[in-house]
Amino acid sequence: MTELSHQLVERATRAQRERRFTQAKSDWAAAIEQLRRENAEDALARALRALGEVERKLHNGEAARVHYEEAVSLSRRVSDPLTFAHTIRHLGDVYHASGHLQMAEACYREALDEYRAHPEAAALDLANAIRSMAVLQGDLGKIDEARNLWSEAKELYASARISEGVTESVTQLARLESNPSI
Repeated sequence: MTELSHQLVERATRAQRERRFTQAKSDWAAAIEQLRRENAEDALARALRALGEVERKLHNGEAARVHYEEAVSLSRRVSDPLTFAHTIRHLGDVYHASGHLQMAEACYREALDEYRAHPEAAALDLANAIRSMAVLQGDLGKIDEARNLWSEAKELYASARISEGVTESVTQLARLESNPSI
């Protein structure tokens, strides 16, 4: 990355962190344009993922999908499997939200495979990926699989001391037990 692209990424990151999403969108677009000129694929993949996150915050699902798809494509070529897992999980979330359930499931499976295979994967990242898959399996009517996933997520959230995740998992497990035909 050049000094210019570094400055653009810093500006976009700051705007996003400060929840100034319209400004962040503009700043990320400028950073992405510069990173493309520099052929900085690793940084470009991260910037595209960040822009996808901003588009989701702005409720622009289609724009988010386009950015995440490109970020996933680039992330497959670089050597950071955890960044790839995180990016493809978010692409799965976008597919899920837009009703493309089979595409979401494929993304979640790939993300879970990456997280489970990596010794440095954070318990919280794995738990969040499992959570996404559990919600999807429930939506698909695969109750046994959803139940197993929620149980695993609960344990991971507990190990990461994320009480909100534990509470949600317990609530979802109770819902599945009380109405097994969901």
